Amino acid sequence: MHSTTCTVGDYLLLRLKEMGVKHIFGVPGDFNLGFLDQIEAMDHLEWIGNCNELNAAYAADGYARINGIAALVTTFGVGELSAINGIAGSYAEQLPVVKITGSPATNVANSGAYVHHTLGDGDFTHFNKMFKEVTVAQTTLTEENAAEEIDRVLQECWLYKRPVYINLPSDISYKKIEAPKSPLHLPEFTSETGQLNTFLKLALQKINQAKFPVILADYEVNRYQLNEKLKAFVNQSGFPVASLSMGKGVIDETHPQFIGVYTGSLSDPYVRSRIEDADCILSIGVKLTDSLTGGFTHQLDEDKLIEIHPSYAKINQETFDKVSMSDLLELLTEGVEPRDIDTQNIQPFCRRETADEFVPTDKPLTQERFWKQLNSFLNKEDVLLAEQGTAFFGTSQMVLPEKSTFIGQPLWGSIGYTLPSLLGTQIADPNRRNILVIGDGSFQLTAQELSTILKNQLKPIIILINNDGYVVERAIHGPNEKYNDINMWKYSRLPEVLDMGENSISMVAANEKEFADALHLADSQDKLVFIEVTMERLDVPELLDALGKVFAKQNAY
Repeated sequence: MHSTTCTVGDYLLLRLKEMGVKHIFGVPGDFNLGFLDQIEAMDHLEWIGNCNELNAAYAADGYARINGIAALVTTFGVGELSAINGIAGSYAEQLPVVKITGSPATNVANSGAYVHHTLGDGDFTHFNKMFKEVTVAQTTLTEENAAEEIDRVLQECWLYKRPVYINLPSDISYKKIEAPKSPLHLPEFTSETGQLNTFLKLALQKINQAKFPVILADYEVNRYQLNEKLKAFVNQSGFPVASLSMGKGVIDETHPQFIGVYTGSLSDPYVRSRIEDADCILSIGVKLTDSLTGGFTHQLDEDKLIEIHPSYAKINQETFDKVSMSDLLELLTEGVEPRDIDTQNIQPFCRRETADEFVPTDKPLTQERFWKQLNSFLNKEDVLLAEQGTAFFGTSQMVLPEKSTFIGQPLWGSIGYTLPSLLGTQIADPNRRNILVIGDGSFQLTAQELSTILKNQLKPIIILINNDGYVVERAIHGPNEKYNDINMWKYSRLPEVLDMGENSISMVAANEKEFADALHLADSQDKLVFIEVTMERLDVPELLDALGKVFAKQNAY
Protein backbone atom coordinates (compact mmCIF):
# COMPACT_ATOMS: atom_id res chain seq x y z
CA MET A 1 0.00 0.00 0.00
CA HIS A 2 1.08 3.56 -0.65
CA SER A 3 1.58 5.62 2.48
CA THR A 4 -1.13 8.16 3.24
CA THR A 5 1.49 10.65 4.45
CA CYS A 6 4.77 12.01 3.17
CA THR A 7 7.18 14.80 4.01
CA VAL A 8 6.72 18.29 2.62
CA GLY A 9 9.92 17.91 0.61
CA ASP A 10 8.78 14.63 -0.89
CA TYR A 11 5.36 16.10 -1.70
CA LEU A 12 7.05 18.85 -3.72
CA LEU A 13 9.32 16.38 -5.50
CA LEU A 14 6.44 14.03 -6.34
CA ARG A 15 4.52 16.91 -7.90
CA LEU A 16 7.58 17.98 -9.91
CA LYS A 17 7.98 14.44 -11.21
CA GLU A 18 4.32 14.39 -12.25
CA MET A 19 4.96 17.51 -14.32
CA GLY A 20 7.88 15.88 -16.13
CA VAL A 21 10.91 17.04 -14.11
CA LYS A 22 13.61 14.35 -14.12
CA HIS A 23 16.61 16.49 -13.11
CA ILE A 24 17.05 19.32 -10.62
CA PHE A 25 19.82 21.91 -10.98
CA GLY A 26 21.47 23.93 -8.26
CA VAL A 27 24.22 24.44 -5.70
CA PRO A 28 24.27 23.04 -2.13
CA GLY A 29 24.17 25.34 0.89
CA ASP A 30 23.59 24.60 4.55
CA PHE A 31 19.94 25.70 4.45
CA ASN A 32 19.03 23.28 1.63
CA LEU A 33 21.14 20.22 2.48
CA GLY A 34 18.29 18.30 4.11
CA PHE A 35 16.15 18.84 1.01
CA LEU A 36 19.01 17.69 -1.21
CA ASP A 37 19.02 14.41 0.75
CA GLN A 38 15.38 14.02 -0.22
CA ILE A 39 16.21 14.66 -3.87
CA GLU A 40 18.98 12.06 -3.78
CA ALA A 41 16.61 9.52 -2.20
CA MET A 42 13.78 10.10 -4.70
CA ASP A 43 13.55 7.51 -7.49
CA HIS A 44 13.81 8.73 -11.08
CA LEU A 45 15.03 12.17 -10.05
CA GLU A 46 18.65 13.24 -10.51
CA TRP A 47 20.55 16.10 -8.91
CA ILE A 48 22.73 18.11 -11.31
CA GLY A 49 25.17 20.21 -9.29
CA ASN A 50 26.37 23.39 -10.96
CA CYS A 51 29.47 25.54 -10.55
CA ASN A 52 27.40 28.51 -9.39
CA GLU A 53 23.78 29.50 -8.98
CA LEU A 54 23.62 31.82 -12.00
CA ASN A 55 24.74 28.96 -14.23
CA ALA A 56 22.18 26.70 -12.54
CA ALA A 57 19.41 29.15 -13.45
CA TYR A 58 20.61 29.30 -17.06
CA ALA A 59 20.76 25.49 -17.18
CA ALA A 60 17.22 25.23 -15.83
CA ASP A 61 16.06 27.70 -18.49
CA GLY A 62 17.58 25.57 -21.24
CA TYR A 63 16.12 22.40 -19.73
CA ALA A 64 12.65 23.97 -19.68
CA ARG A 65 12.91 24.87 -23.37
CA ILE A 66 13.33 21.20 -24.27
CA ASN A 67 11.57 19.41 -21.40
CA GLY A 68 8.64 21.78 -20.87
CA ILE A 69 9.40 22.60 -17.21
CA ALA A 70 12.47 22.76 -14.95
CA ALA A 71 13.48 23.18 -11.32
CA LEU A 72 16.50 24.50 -9.44
CA VAL A 73 17.50 24.72 -5.79
CA THR A 74 19.75 27.26 -4.08
CA THR A 75 20.39 28.37 -0.57
CA PHE A 76 18.93 31.51 0.99
CA GLY A 77 20.25 35.00 0.23
CA VAL A 78 23.63 34.60 -1.41
CA GLY A 79 22.56 31.65 -3.53
CA GLU A 80 19.17 32.86 -4.66
CA LEU A 81 20.44 36.34 -5.51
CA SER A 82 23.15 34.77 -7.64
CA ALA A 83 20.38 32.95 -9.54
CA ILE A 84 17.95 35.85 -9.89
CA ASN A 85 19.37 37.12 -13.18
CA GLY A 86 18.74 33.75 -14.79
CA ILE A 87 15.23 33.60 -13.32
CA ALA A 88 14.52 37.08 -14.68
CA GLY A 89 15.51 35.84 -18.13
CA SER A 90 13.12 32.92 -17.81
CA TYR A 91 10.38 35.33 -16.77
CA ALA A 92 11.03 37.67 -19.70
CA GLU A 93 11.08 34.86 -22.25
CA GLN A 94 8.29 32.81 -20.62
CA LEU A 95 9.95 29.63 -19.39
CA PRO A 96 8.37 27.57 -16.59
CA VAL A 97 11.09 27.22 -13.97
CA VAL A 98 10.42 26.28 -10.34
CA LYS A 99 12.86 28.20 -8.12
CA ILE A 100 13.23 26.53 -4.71
CA THR A 101 15.13 28.30 -1.93
CA GLY A 102 16.31 26.42 1.14
CA SER A 103 15.98 28.95 3.96
CA PRO A 104 16.70 29.14 7.71
CA ALA A 105 14.39 27.21 10.05
CA THR A 106 11.06 28.83 10.86
CA ASN A 107 11.93 29.57 14.48
CA VAL A 108 15.17 31.26 13.40
CA ALA A 109 13.35 33.48 10.90
CA ASN A 110 10.63 34.31 13.43
CA SER A 111 13.22 35.27 16.03
CA GLY A 112 14.93 37.73 13.70
CA ALA A 113 18.35 36.29 14.56
CA TYR A 114 21.36 37.76 12.75
CA VAL A 115 22.33 34.57 11.00
CA HIS A 116 24.63 34.22 7.98
CA HIS A 117 23.35 34.87 4.45
CA THR A 118 21.05 37.61 5.78
CA LEU A 119 21.40 41.39 5.74
CA GLY A 120 21.87 41.38 9.50
CA ASP A 121 18.67 43.30 10.20
CA GLY A 122 16.46 40.45 11.37
CA ASP A 123 14.18 40.69 8.32
CA PHE A 124 13.98 37.42 6.38
CA THR A 125 11.55 38.65 3.71
CA HIS A 126 13.88 40.84 1.61
CA PHE A 127 14.71 38.22 -0.99
CA ASN A 128 11.18 36.90 -1.30
CA LYS A 129 10.13 40.45 -2.18
CA MET A 130 12.86 40.69 -4.81
CA PHE A 131 11.65 37.52 -6.51
CA LYS A 132 8.10 38.86 -6.71
CA GLU A 133 9.27 41.04 -9.60
CA VAL A 134 10.49 38.09 -11.69
CA THR A 135 8.13 35.23 -10.78
CA VAL A 136 4.43 34.76 -11.42
CA ALA A 137 3.70 33.20 -8.01
CA GLN A 138 5.51 32.94 -4.68
CA THR A 139 5.06 31.06 -1.43
CA THR A 140 6.73 30.33 1.90
CA LEU A 141 5.85 26.81 2.97
CA THR A 142 4.58 25.85 6.39
CA GLU A 143 3.40 22.52 7.74
CA GLU A 144 -0.19 23.76 7.46
CA ASN A 145 -0.17 25.26 3.95
CA ALA A 146 2.41 23.12 2.13
CA ALA A 147 0.17 20.86 0.04
CA GLU A 148 -2.21 23.60 -1.05
CA GLU A 149 0.54 26.13 -1.75
CA ILE A 150 2.78 23.73 -3.66
CA ASP A 151 -0.11 22.81 -5.93
CA ARG A 152 -1.11 26.43 -6.41
CA VAL A 153 2.27 27.78 -7.46
CA LEU A 154 3.06 24.81 -9.68
CA GLN A 155 -0.25 25.28 -11.49
CA GLU A 156 0.58 28.98 -12.00
CA CYS A 157 3.99 28.03 -13.36
CA TRP A 158 2.42 25.62 -15.83
CA LEU A 159 -0.40 27.91 -16.96
CA TYR A 160 1.59 31.12 -17.46
CA LYS A 161 4.90 29.50 -18.51
CA ARG A 162 6.85 31.68 -16.12
CA PRO A 163 9.03 31.01 -13.05
CA VAL A 164 7.62 30.59 -9.55
CA TYR A 165 9.34 30.96 -6.18
CA ILE A 166 9.08 28.44 -3.34
CA ASN A 167 10.71 29.27 0.00
CA LEU A 168 11.31 26.00 1.86
CA PRO A 169 12.52 26.48 5.45
CA SER A 170 14.96 23.77 6.54
CA ASP A 171 12.70 22.48 9.34
CA ILE A 172 9.60 22.31 7.14
CA SER A 173 11.11 20.01 4.53
CA TYR A 174 10.72 16.97 6.83
CA LYS A 175 7.31 17.75 8.33
CA LYS A 176 4.74 15.02 7.68
CA ILE A 177 1.63 15.96 5.70
CA GLU A 178 -1.05 14.11 3.76
CA ALA A 179 0.30 12.59 0.57
CA PRO A 180 -1.23 13.53 -2.80
CA LYS A 181 -4.47 11.64 -3.43
CA SER A 182 -4.69 12.36 -7.14
CA PRO A 183 -2.45 13.71 -9.90
CA LEU A 184 -1.93 17.46 -10.05
CA HIS A 185 -4.38 19.16 -12.39
CA LEU A 186 -2.40 21.03 -15.06
CA PRO A 187 -4.55 23.99 -16.14
CA GLU A 188 -4.88 25.33 -19.67
CA PHE A 189 -6.32 28.55 -21.01
CA THR A 190 -9.94 28.13 -22.06
CA SER A 191 -12.17 30.32 -24.19
CA GLU A 192 -15.42 32.00 -23.28
CA THR A 193 -17.85 30.75 -25.92
CA GLY A 194 -19.39 34.12 -26.76
CA GLN A 195 -16.05 35.85 -27.18
CA LEU A 196 -14.64 32.94 -29.16
CA ASN A 197 -17.53 32.89 -31.64
CA THR A 198 -17.51 36.67 -32.09
CA PHE A 199 -13.78 36.82 -32.67
CA LEU A 200 -13.84 33.84 -35.00
CA LYS A 201 -16.55 35.39 -37.16
CA LEU A 202 -14.62 38.68 -37.47
CA ALA A 203 -11.32 36.92 -38.12
CA LEU A 204 -12.59 34.54 -40.80
CA GLN A 205 -14.36 37.38 -42.57
CA LYS A 206 -11.13 39.39 -42.66
CA ILE A 207 -8.98 36.42 -43.64
CA ASN A 208 -11.22 35.05 -46.35
CA GLN A 209 -11.70 38.45 -47.98
CA ALA A 210 -7.96 39.11 -48.14
CA LYS A 211 -6.10 38.79 -51.43
CA PHE A 212 -2.58 38.70 -49.99
CA PRO A 213 -2.77 37.18 -46.47
CA VAL A 214 0.34 36.13 -44.55
CA ILE A 215 1.10 34.37 -41.26
CA LEU A 216 3.72 35.77 -38.86
CA ALA A 217 4.28 33.22 -36.07
CA ASP A 218 6.65 33.28 -33.14
CA TYR A 219 7.85 31.99 -29.77
CA GLU A 220 4.57 31.87 -27.80
CA VAL A 221 3.54 28.98 -30.04
CA ASN A 222 6.65 27.11 -28.85
CA ARG A 223 6.02 27.82 -25.18
CA TYR A 224 2.52 26.33 -25.30
CA GLN A 225 3.60 23.49 -27.60
CA LEU A 226 1.04 24.39 -30.25
CA ASN A 227 3.39 23.84 -33.20
CA GLU A 228 1.34 21.01 -34.68
CA LYS A 229 -1.83 23.10 -34.57
CA LEU A 230 0.02 25.97 -36.23
CA LYS A 231 1.32 23.59 -38.90
CA ALA A 232 -2.19 22.29 -39.55
CA PHE A 233 -3.45 25.86 -40.07
CA VAL A 234 -0.52 26.72 -42.35
CA ASN A 235 -1.12 23.59 -44.43
CA GLN A 236 -4.85 24.17 -44.70
CA SER A 237 -4.61 27.87 -45.50
CA GLY A 238 -1.89 27.75 -48.13
CA PHE A 239 -0.66 31.15 -46.86
CA PRO A 240 3.03 32.11 -46.75
CA VAL A 241 4.41 31.99 -43.20
CA ALA A 242 7.37 33.78 -41.56
CA SER A 243 8.75 33.94 -38.04
CA LEU A 244 10.80 36.36 -35.99
CA SER A 245 14.18 35.22 -34.70
CA MET A 246 12.95 34.64 -31.13
CA GLY A 247 10.64 31.93 -32.46
CA LYS A 248 12.96 30.67 -35.19
CA GLY A 249 11.99 27.09 -35.96
CA VAL A 250 8.41 27.57 -34.75
CA ILE A 251 7.49 25.88 -38.02
CA ASP A 252 9.69 23.64 -40.14
CA GLU A 253 11.96 25.98 -42.10
CA THR A 254 12.07 23.55 -45.01
CA HIS A 255 8.27 23.84 -45.33
CA PRO A 256 7.34 25.04 -48.85
CA GLN A 257 5.28 27.90 -47.38
CA PHE A 258 7.97 29.19 -45.01
CA ILE A 259 9.49 32.37 -46.47
CA GLY A 260 12.03 33.37 -43.80
CA VAL A 261 12.68 35.47 -40.68
CA TYR A 262 11.16 38.94 -40.46
CA THR A 263 13.39 41.67 -38.92
CA GLY A 264 11.62 44.91 -39.82
CA SER A 265 13.51 47.09 -42.29
CA LEU A 266 16.56 44.79 -41.98
CA SER A 267 14.66 41.83 -43.42
CA ASP A 268 15.36 40.13 -46.69
CA PRO A 269 13.52 42.33 -49.24
CA TYR A 270 11.21 39.51 -50.29
CA VAL A 271 10.23 38.68 -46.70
CA ARG A 272 9.71 42.34 -45.87
CA SER A 273 7.45 42.94 -48.85
CA ARG A 274 5.36 39.81 -48.21
CA ILE A 275 4.78 40.83 -44.59
CA GLU A 276 4.39 44.60 -44.86
CA ASP A 277 2.42 44.61 -48.14
CA ALA A 278 -0.01 41.90 -47.04
CA ASP A 279 -3.64 42.97 -46.68
CA CYS A 280 -4.15 40.61 -43.72
CA ILE A 281 -1.42 39.68 -41.22
CA LEU A 282 -2.13 36.83 -38.82
CA SER A 283 0.26 37.54 -35.96
CA ILE A 284 0.36 34.33 -33.92
CA GLY A 285 2.38 34.28 -30.69
CA VAL A 286 4.43 37.36 -31.58
CA LYS A 287 6.05 39.92 -29.25
CA LEU A 288 7.67 42.84 -31.08
CA THR A 289 10.98 43.74 -29.39
CA ASP A 290 13.82 45.96 -30.58
CA SER A 291 16.35 43.26 -31.46
CA LEU A 292 13.71 41.25 -33.34
CA THR A 293 12.36 44.12 -35.43
CA GLY A 294 15.53 45.89 -36.50
CA GLY A 295 15.17 48.45 -33.71
CA PHE A 296 11.37 48.84 -34.08
CA THR A 297 11.58 49.42 -37.83
CA HIS A 298 8.68 47.06 -38.53
CA GLN A 299 5.77 48.39 -40.55
CA LEU A 300 2.70 46.39 -39.53
CA ASP A 301 -0.55 48.23 -40.15
CA GLU A 302 -2.83 47.64 -37.14
CA ASP A 303 -5.88 47.68 -39.39
CA LYS A 304 -4.50 44.63 -41.18
CA LEU A 305 -3.44 42.77 -38.02
CA ILE A 306 -5.13 39.84 -36.37
CA GLU A 307 -3.23 39.14 -33.13
CA ILE A 308 -3.49 35.74 -31.46
CA HIS A 309 -1.84 35.04 -28.11
CA PRO A 310 -2.10 32.08 -25.70
CA SER A 311 -4.96 33.59 -23.65
CA TYR A 312 -6.27 36.54 -25.67
CA ALA A 313 -6.59 37.94 -29.16
CA LYS A 314 -7.05 41.29 -30.93
CA ILE A 315 -8.79 42.34 -34.12
CA ASN A 316 -9.81 45.76 -35.42
CA GLN A 317 -7.96 47.13 -32.37
CA GLU A 318 -10.44 45.38 -30.05
CA THR A 319 -9.16 42.94 -27.42
CA PHE A 320 -10.89 39.65 -26.62
CA ASP A 321 -9.40 38.65 -23.27
CA LYS A 322 -10.92 35.17 -22.93
CA VAL A 323 -10.03 33.30 -26.10
CA SER A 324 -7.22 30.77 -26.32
CA MET A 325 -4.70 30.29 -29.10
CA SER A 326 -5.28 26.55 -28.96
CA ASP A 327 -9.01 26.89 -29.66
CA LEU A 328 -8.53 29.56 -32.31
CA LEU A 329 -5.95 27.60 -34.29
CA GLU A 330 -8.28 24.61 -34.47
CA LEU A 331 -11.33 26.64 -35.51
CA LEU A 332 -9.45 28.83 -37.98
CA THR A 333 -8.11 25.68 -39.61
CA GLU A 334 -11.68 24.44 -40.01
CA GLY A 335 -13.03 27.76 -41.32
CA VAL A 336 -10.29 29.18 -43.53
CA GLU A 337 -10.82 29.15 -47.28
CA PRO A 338 -7.70 27.39 -48.61
CA ARG A 339 -5.50 29.12 -51.17
CA ASP A 340 -3.70 27.29 -53.93
CA ILE A 341 0.01 27.34 -52.99
CA ASP A 342 1.00 27.40 -56.65
CA THR A 343 -0.83 30.71 -57.22
CA GLN A 344 0.54 32.39 -54.07
CA ASN A 345 3.93 33.15 -55.63
CA ILE A 346 5.70 31.82 -52.53
CA GLN A 347 9.49 31.75 -52.63
CA PRO A 348 10.47 29.18 -49.96
CA PHE A 349 13.25 30.21 -47.58
CA CYS A 350 15.13 26.94 -47.94
CA ARG A 351 15.37 27.22 -51.73
CA ARG A 352 16.54 30.82 -51.63
CA GLU A 353 19.22 30.21 -48.98
CA THR A 354 20.63 26.80 -49.94
CA ALA A 355 20.89 27.03 -53.68
CA ASP A 356 24.65 26.30 -53.87
CA GLU A 357 26.62 23.57 -52.13
CA PHE A 358 29.33 24.99 -49.86
CA VAL A 359 32.88 24.25 -51.07
CA PRO A 360 35.55 25.14 -48.47
CA THR A 361 38.70 26.98 -49.50
CA ASP A 362 42.07 27.80 -47.93
CA LYS A 363 40.88 31.34 -47.20
CA PRO A 364 40.61 32.59 -43.58
CA LEU A 365 37.23 32.18 -41.95
CA THR A 366 34.87 35.11 -42.36
CA GLN A 367 31.45 35.70 -40.87
CA GLU A 368 29.76 35.62 -44.27
CA ARG A 369 31.22 32.25 -45.22
CA PHE A 370 31.29 30.70 -41.74
CA TRP A 371 27.51 30.60 -41.32
CA LYS A 372 26.98 29.06 -44.73
CA GLN A 373 29.54 26.41 -43.92
CA LEU A 374 27.95 25.66 -40.56
CA ASN A 375 24.49 25.51 -42.12
CA SER A 376 25.62 22.66 -44.36
CA PHE A 377 26.66 20.72 -41.23
CA LEU A 378 23.25 20.77 -39.53
CA ASN A 379 21.12 17.62 -39.39
CA LYS A 380 17.49 16.86 -38.68
CA GLU A 381 16.52 17.08 -35.00
CA ASP A 382 19.63 19.04 -34.00
CA VAL A 383 19.41 21.51 -31.12
CA LEU A 384 21.24 24.69 -32.15
CA LEU A 385 22.12 27.21 -29.44
CA ALA A 386 23.34 30.68 -30.37
CA GLU A 387 24.77 33.19 -27.93
CA GLN A 388 23.27 36.68 -28.10
CA GLY A 389 26.01 38.30 -30.14
CA THR A 390 27.60 37.50 -33.47
CA ALA A 391 26.32 33.93 -33.07
CA PHE A 392 22.65 34.83 -32.76
CA PHE A 393 22.62 37.20 -35.70
CA GLY A 394 24.55 34.76 -37.87
CA THR A 395 22.39 31.74 -37.07
CA SER A 396 19.14 33.67 -37.48
CA GLN A 397 19.77 33.70 -41.23
CA MET A 398 20.48 29.96 -41.43
CA VAL A 399 17.94 27.38 -42.59
CA LEU A 400 17.08 24.96 -39.79
CA PRO A 401 16.63 21.33 -40.84
CA GLU A 402 13.37 19.51 -40.15
CA LYS A 403 12.45 18.89 -36.49
CA SER A 404 15.43 20.90 -35.22
CA THR A 405 15.27 23.36 -32.34
CA PHE A 406 16.79 26.83 -32.15
CA ILE A 407 17.65 28.38 -28.77
CA GLY A 408 18.71 31.95 -28.17
CA GLN A 409 17.83 34.72 -25.73
CA PRO A 410 17.13 37.85 -27.81
CA LEU A 411 14.79 39.58 -25.35
CA TRP A 412 16.69 39.19 -22.06
CA GLY A 413 20.03 38.92 -23.87
CA SER A 414 22.17 37.95 -20.87
CA ILE A 415 25.76 37.46 -21.96
CA GLY A 416 27.08 33.96 -21.27
CA TYR A 417 23.61 32.38 -21.10
CA THR A 418 24.04 29.69 -23.70
CA LEU A 419 26.90 27.58 -22.30
CA PRO A 420 25.00 26.66 -19.09
CA SER A 421 21.80 26.48 -21.14
CA LEU A 422 23.54 23.85 -23.26
CA LEU A 423 23.98 21.76 -20.11
CA GLY A 424 20.22 21.96 -19.57
CA THR A 425 19.19 21.21 -23.15
CA GLN A 426 21.54 18.25 -23.46
CA ILE A 427 20.50 16.82 -20.08
CA ALA A 428 16.85 17.16 -21.12
CA ASP A 429 17.41 15.01 -24.22
CA PRO A 430 20.85 13.37 -24.43
CA ASN A 431 19.89 11.58 -27.67
CA ARG A 432 19.69 14.77 -29.75
CA ARG A 433 22.83 16.36 -31.13
CA ASN A 434 23.39 19.73 -29.46
CA ILE A 435 25.51 22.39 -31.20
CA LEU A 436 26.49 25.59 -29.40
CA VAL A 437 27.97 28.64 -31.12
CA ILE A 438 29.33 31.14 -28.60
CA GLY A 439 31.71 34.09 -28.70
CA ASP A 440 34.88 34.35 -26.64
CA GLY A 441 33.56 37.24 -24.53
CA SER A 442 30.38 35.41 -23.61
CA PHE A 443 32.26 32.20 -22.93
CA GLN A 444 34.48 33.85 -20.35
CA LEU A 445 31.47 34.72 -18.18
CA THR A 446 30.23 31.17 -17.66
CA ALA A 447 33.15 28.97 -18.75
CA GLN A 448 33.03 27.01 -15.46
CA GLU A 449 29.95 25.13 -16.62
CA LEU A 450 32.04 23.32 -19.21
CA SER A 451 33.24 21.39 -16.16
CA THR A 452 29.69 20.26 -15.32
CA ILE A 453 29.03 19.27 -18.93
CA LEU A 454 32.15 17.08 -18.87
CA LYS A 455 31.35 15.69 -15.44
CA ASN A 456 28.03 14.43 -16.75
CA GLN A 457 29.73 12.91 -19.80
CA LEU A 458 27.61 14.89 -22.23
CA LYS A 459 28.64 15.02 -25.87
CA PRO A 460 27.67 18.33 -27.47
CA ILE A 461 29.61 20.20 -30.13
CA ILE A 462 30.84 23.58 -28.88
CA ILE A 463 32.04 26.08 -31.47
CA LEU A 464 33.79 29.07 -29.90
CA ILE A 465 34.28 32.13 -32.08
CA ASN A 466 37.56 33.72 -31.04
CA ASN A 467 37.34 37.25 -32.44
CA ASP A 468 39.15 38.96 -29.60
CA GLY A 469 36.58 40.66 -27.43
CA TYR A 470 33.04 41.96 -27.15
CA VAL A 471 32.38 42.18 -30.88
CA VAL A 472 28.63 42.79 -30.59
CA GLU A 473 29.45 45.85 -28.48
CA ARG A 474 32.11 46.93 -30.98
CA ALA A 475 29.41 46.86 -33.67
CA ILE A 476 27.33 49.32 -31.61
CA HIS A 477 29.95 51.64 -30.10
CA GLY A 478 33.66 51.79 -29.39
CA PRO A 479 35.09 49.36 -31.98
CA ASN A 480 38.64 49.95 -30.74
CA GLU A 481 38.03 51.00 -27.14
CA LYS A 482 39.69 49.10 -24.29
CA TYR A 483 36.40 48.38 -22.55
CA ASN A 484 35.51 46.02 -25.40
CA ASP A 485 38.78 44.09 -25.03
CA ILE A 486 39.18 40.88 -23.03
CA ASN A 487 42.15 38.79 -21.98
CA MET A 488 43.05 36.20 -24.58
CA TRP A 489 42.76 32.58 -23.40
CA LYS A 490 44.06 29.33 -24.84
CA TYR A 491 40.45 28.27 -25.27
CA SER A 492 41.03 24.93 -26.98
CA ARG A 493 43.05 23.71 -23.99
CA LEU A 494 40.28 24.25 -21.44
CA PRO A 495 38.44 20.97 -22.08
CA GLU A 496 41.67 19.08 -21.37
CA VAL A 497 42.18 21.00 -18.11
CA LEU A 498 38.62 20.33 -16.95
CA ASP A 499 38.29 16.78 -18.31
CA MET A 500 39.57 14.02 -16.01
CA GLY A 501 38.08 11.19 -18.09
CA GLU A 502 39.16 11.89 -21.67
CA ASN A 503 35.59 12.68 -22.63
CA SER A 504 36.49 15.49 -25.01
CA ILE A 505 38.45 16.42 -28.11
CA SER A 506 39.56 19.95 -29.08
CA MET A 507 40.52 21.56 -32.37
CA VAL A 508 41.42 24.99 -33.72
CA ALA A 509 40.38 26.24 -37.15
CA ALA A 510 41.53 29.43 -38.85
CA ASN A 511 40.44 28.74 -42.42
CA GLU A 512 37.53 27.07 -44.20
CA LYS A 513 39.26 23.77 -44.89
CA GLU A 514 40.44 23.45 -41.29
CA PHE A 515 36.88 24.12 -40.13
CA ALA A 516 35.56 21.55 -42.61
CA ASP A 517 38.03 18.98 -41.27
CA ALA A 518 37.00 19.81 -37.69
CA LEU A 519 33.31 19.38 -38.49
CA HIS A 520 33.99 16.10 -40.28
CA LEU A 521 35.88 14.79 -37.25
CA ALA A 522 33.16 16.07 -34.90
CA ASP A 523 30.59 14.02 -36.77
CA SER A 524 32.42 10.79 -35.93
CA GLN A 525 33.14 11.42 -32.23
CA ASP A 526 31.34 9.90 -29.26
CA LYS A 527 32.56 12.63 -26.89
CA LEU A 528 32.37 16.37 -26.37
CA VAL A 529 33.84 18.26 -29.31
CA PHE A 530 35.31 21.74 -28.77
CA ILE A 531 36.18 23.73 -31.89
CA GLU A 532 37.86 27.11 -31.55
CA VAL A 533 37.50 29.17 -34.73
CA THR A 534 39.44 32.39 -35.21
CA MET A 535 38.06 35.40 -37.05
CA GLU A 536 38.94 39.05 -37.50
CA ARG A 537 37.73 41.19 -34.56
CA LEU A 538 35.65 43.69 -36.58
CA ASP A 539 34.08 41.14 -38.91
CA VAL A 540 30.39 40.74 -38.02
CA PRO A 541 27.30 39.20 -39.66
CA GLU A 542 25.54 41.57 -42.04
CA LEU A 543 22.41 41.69 -39.85
CA LEU A 544 24.41 42.62 -36.73
CA ASP A 545 26.29 45.30 -38.63
CA ALA A 546 22.99 46.90 -39.68
CA LEU A 547 21.37 46.50 -36.26
CA GLY A 548 24.48 47.86 -34.53
CA LYS A 549 24.05 51.10 -36.46
CA VAL A 550 20.37 51.24 -35.46
CA PHE A 551 21.21 50.70 -31.78
CA ALA A 552 24.04 53.25 -31.91
CA LYS A 553 21.62 55.87 -33.19
CA GLN A 554 18.99 54.81 -30.66
CA ASN A 555 21.49 55.12 -27.77
CA ALA A 556 23.08 58.37 -28.97
CA TYR A 557 23.80 61.03 -26.36
